[in-house]
Amino acid sequence: MRALVTGGAGFIGSTLVDRLLAEGHEVDVIDDLSTGSLANLAVARAAVPRRFSFHRLDVRSPAVTDLIVRRRPEVVFHLAAQIDVRVSVARPAFDAEVNIIGSINVAQGALKAGCRKLIFASSGGTIYGSPESLPVDESHPQRPESPYGVAKKAVGDYLHYFREAQGLEYTALAFANIYGPRQDPHGEAGVVAIFAGKLLAGQRPTIFGDGKQTRDFVYVDDAVDALVRASERGGGLLLNIGTGTETSVQELFDAMARAVGFRQPAVYASARAGEVPRSALDPTRAGMHLGWQPWTSIDEGVARTIEYFRSGAGAS
Repeated sequence: MRALVTGGAGFIGSTLVDRLLAEGHEVDVIDDLSTGSLANLAVARAAVPRRFSFHRLDVRSPAVTDLIVRRRPEVVFHLAAQIDVRVSVARPAFDAEVNIIGSINVAQGALKAGCRKLIFASSGGTIYGSPESLPVDESHPQRPESPYGVAKKAVGDYLHYFREAQGLEYTALAFANIYGPRQDPHGEAGVVAIFAGKLLAGQRPTIFGDGKQTRDFVYVDDAVDALVRASERGGGLLLNIGTGTETSVQELFDAMARAVGFRQPAVYASARAGEVPRSALDPTRAGMHLGWQPWTSIDEGVARTIEYFRSGAGAS
């Protein structure tokens, strides 16, 4: 098939691009490189240039819609986003421009191009807000507590409208905390990559809050598998992509510190505004509709991530 990936130079997007190309598909990537990197696409650009095209473009631009119409992909994977909760709190209008207006531009392009399906990367850690019980399933009320979560919820509502009123098929994947190789250790999102970068440099990572806050960590290859499966299944559904298991940030730090032989404690700072204290997603529905389940344990995934950064592949 011909696929188009927004945010395809990011760590999840580029891993998806590699998977699609390996399976013989043609792939267009849209990315403004504000957080993604062309280095992440080095394998794709070198290996299969005839089936790969890169377009540097901001999803806020109406030109995105025109490009999608010109390229006429069969499936659009929409991963481009402003992903920092703190930025969304400080700059809610900017967050809405990228995450809502940008998504509408992509959806309208998919509609006009006659795309078979749009797969949207939502956020299971934010759209539900503070969970009433764990692990959270898709029937849980959506009460986001940050502008980022509000935007992700809004896009889900827009996609429901586009499907019911205009016939655009979609699947929304509510991702837990995705981690793995290529994640930016110098950015504001991705605690596993940040901890790995700091620990390997012999520096004490910062834990925001008391470390008891929990997250549901999913390895990037598992997340990409869900995206690929969603291209054929799960129409009109919101599906959680998580492990159903809580891991505290303190437990994560302790495990990673042991793995690299780091013996100093973390630095502790004030908790971040807008972040929920506990999170874990029930993946049962994804198993039913996508045939998906996570297969990479947190220990295995963390070990692979540490090795990636230790090799110098993640150096900026």
